[in-house]
Amino acid sequence: VWPLVRTVTISLTEDGGLSNWEWALTDPANHQMYINNVLWLVVGVAGSVGLGLLVAGLFDRVRYESLAKTFVFLPLAISLVGASVIWRFVYAWRPEGANQIGLLNAVWTSLGQEPVAWYQTPDFRLNTFALIVILIWLQTGFAMVVLSAAIKGVPTEITEAASLDGATERQKFLHIIVPMIKGSLVMVTITTSIVVLKVFDIVFVMTGGRFNSDVVANQMYVQAFQFFNDGRGAVLATILFLAVLPMALINVRNIRKQGMAA
Repeated sequence: VWPLVRTVTISLTEDGGLSNWEWALTDPANHQMYINNVLWLVVGVAGSVGLGLLVAGLFDRVRYESLAKTFVFLPLAISLVGASVIWRFVYAWRPEGANQIGLLNAVWTSLGQEPVAWYQTPDFRLNTFALIVILIWLQTGFAMVVLSAAIKGVPTEITEAASLDGATERQKFLHIIVPMIKGSLVMVTITTSIVVLKVFDIVFVMTGGRFNSDVVANQMYVQAFQFFNDGRGAVLATILFLAVLPMALINVRNIRKQGMAA
C-alpha cells in the first residue's frame, strides 16, 4: 500500500504538482498514446485468447497433440526482450533493390511488392499492429494451455449426448464446450488484459515509443528515468494502476467463484 500512496503523493506534489495531471489528460501526444493502449487491449487480447481457444479446440483431437502444443507454447518461454529482438529481424527493412534480410520483406518482395518498414511507417496503426503481433505470438501459448485443460474437463457424456442428438462438431464446440469453460475464458482474458495494459518491453526495444507507437508504460519510463520528471512518471504509473485494478478485482472474484463451484 505504501508504494501506491507514495506514487500518488509524488504525482500531486513534485515537478509541477497538479499540472502533471493536466499534462497527462490534455497533451495531444498522450491522447495518441491512450489510443495505442486501447488498440493493444482490444486486438492483443482478442488475438491471443481467440487463437489460444482455436488451437486448444483443434489440437485436442490431433494424433500428436503434445508435440503440436509444444510448438505453440515454446514462444512463451522467451522473454519479451528476446522476442522483440527476434521480430526485429523478421520485420527488418532495406531500401528497394537491396537484399532484404528480414523474413517478412523477403517474402513480400518476392511477390513483386515494394519493401515495407513494418513498424516504422507514418501510419500509427500499422506500427502498433506490427508490435501487437509479437505479443499475440507470445501469449497464445498461455491461453492454449489453460483453455486446453478446461476443455479436457468437460464431461464426455455431455458431448456424446449432443452427438446423438445430431449436433455437429462446430455446434458442440460453440454451444456446449465454450459455455462450460466460461470461467477459464474469463480468467485468461483478464490475465492477458493485465499483461497487455502493462506492455513495455516490446515497445521499448522495437521503437522506443517513436513513430506514434508509444504506450503508457513506456512513456512512464521515459518521463521518470530519462527526463527525471518524477511527477509525470508517477501520474502515468497511477493511471496504469487505475486501469489494471478493476481487471485484477474481476479476476480474483472469478477465481473465488470457480473455487466455490468446485
